[in-house]
Formats: sequence, C-alpha cells, structure tokens
Amino acid sequence: MRTSPRVHSYAPGLYLIVLAPPLTGFGDFMGIWFFEGPPRVLVDVGPAATTPQLLAALEEIGAKQIDYILLTHVHIDHAGGLAAIAAAFPQAPVVAHSRGRPHLADPARLWAGSLKTLGKTAEAYGPIAAVPAERLALAEDLVDSRIEAIYTPGHASHHVSYRLDDLLFAGEAGGVCLAVEGARDFLRPATPPRFRLQTALSSLDALIALDPGKICYSHFGLRADARGQLRAHRDQLLLWQQIVAEETPQHPKGQAEKACLQRLMREDHRLASFRHLPAGVRQREEGFLRNSLRGFIGEFEEKQARASEAE
Repeated sequence: MRTSPRVHSYAPGLYLIVLAPPLTGFGDFMGIWFFEGPPRVLVDVGPAATTPQLLAALEEIGAKQIDYILLTHVHIDHAGGLAAIAAAFPQAPVVAHSRGRPHLADPARLWAGSLKTLGKTAEAYGPIAAVPAERLALAEDLVDSRIEAIYTPGHASHHVSYRLDDLLFAGEAGGVCLAVEGARDFLRPATPPRFRLQTALSSLDALIALDPGKICYSHFGLRADARGQLRAHRDQLLLWQQIVAEETPQHPKGQAEKACLQRLMREDHRLASFRHLPAGVRQREEGFLRNSLRGFIGEFEEKQARASEAE
C-alpha cells in the first residue's frame, strides 16, 4: 500500500495533496488542498494516520508558512491530524465553525463517536488529539476580505465552505465526485444520519448564488463549472428524496434500504459509473452509499412518526 503522498498542481499555486490511509480502496479518495494565495491556506488536514504524508507533501511543495488552516468540518478524516499540523505551523490560526470548535479542544466525545460509528475505519484513521483553545478561531468571526466563509450545514451541522478568488473549497457540501477512467464522473451524496434535506438544499443554494468558477472537492479533485456541479448534486438529492419516499412505505421498518439502493442504481445516472470503479473502491463506496441512504430514510421515518403522533 502506498505510504508516500502524491501532489497534483491544478493551477499556479493550487495543490491537491492525496493522502493514503491504511485502508483498502482509500488510495485516491482523501484530498487536502493547499493554496498559495495570498493568503496561504491549508484546507483540512486529514486523519492522524496520514499526518507524516501531509507534512512530507508540504515540505515538497515548499510550504514553509501557512496563514490559515481552514477546516470544513471536524470529522476525523478531515481534522484528525490537526494537533500535529497546528504544532508544525504555530503561526496559523485554525478556523472552524463554533459548533465544531469544542470537539477540537476536547476531542474525547468526537473520538468515542467515531469509534462507535466507523469502527475499524476510525481505528485506521487514528485518534484525534486536542488542540490548544487559543489556536482556534471561529469561521463566523473570520475577518479577511480575501476569504469568504460560508456556513453550509448538511453533511455535518457545523460544515463550512470557503471561497478564495474563483475557487470554492466545498468540503462535502457538494457531495463526493470521483473521476472514473473511461466513463463519466461518479457523483454521490454524503448524507449520513441525522440528515436534513432542506438544510442541505439551502446550503447548496447559498453556494450556487456565489457563482464560483471552480469547485475543489475533498473527495475528490477539482472541477470547472462549479455551479453546474452544485446544481447536478441538488437535483440528485431531490431524486433520492423521491425514491426514498416512494419505496420506504412499501417495506417493514428497517428493510427499505436494499430496495431504495437498487432503484437508485437504476435511476440515478450520476451513479452509473459505479460498475467501472476498482473492486476496493466499489466496496468503499457501497458502504458510503448505504450510509448516505440511511440519512434520507431516517429523516423520512422521523417525519412519518411525527405525522402519526399528530393524528
């Protein structure tokens, strides 16, 4: 398994650092962005297990100084290695949403929740260490005219996207977009429980209204026509909602997932490239597809339960 980072230069001063955690099928999935700006920003840091890879890549790029470490959210695949990266760049404030900040200063609950939800994947990512509170800045209070922080809850309640120049660093607000050799891109939602569709749609609408030029996905890479990508993902979320609403009532509680997934694979053309993915990547993506589907089903069942109680 590859342990050294790969660095892709997409444009002058824009680098995608590809990290490889010790998990099958995760070799071309986890991207960290470094933008020379000004200002010089690092968008997310990856898990603790890949911190040596990230530090080696930043040295290769020649990133001796970073002005900001921008976190889209604090899930451990995005922020697990923060303590070591923050220590390596002590002058850089760490920017995160106020809802995520407490978990960075005291990550015990975040780590316990990650272990419960992700199991062996969390163990492979490695535990998250605490970051001194004085290093943490709030995205809501960021004062730098060159950076626009946009609150984009959906994938996580504390998710933030960032716009610099014509670049939109969207984290997972626009879903997951994977290049597939010989086929169209594979685009899927990143909507784990507890998911709220209207919240995610509002976030997408806010990003579309910015009219950004390019979108930088955490998973994975850069795409032109950011608005087109975001609109396609918005349509995808609405299709998933429709299929879940049609299929879930036809099955006993807890048994609709398989039927919904089968229909999505037939009817969501953005998933059509799934069959062309390498075996390890298909295994990874099937797990994420199911978890994203559970977010939709969970919200639907909650609404149904509230409607029943109101009768």
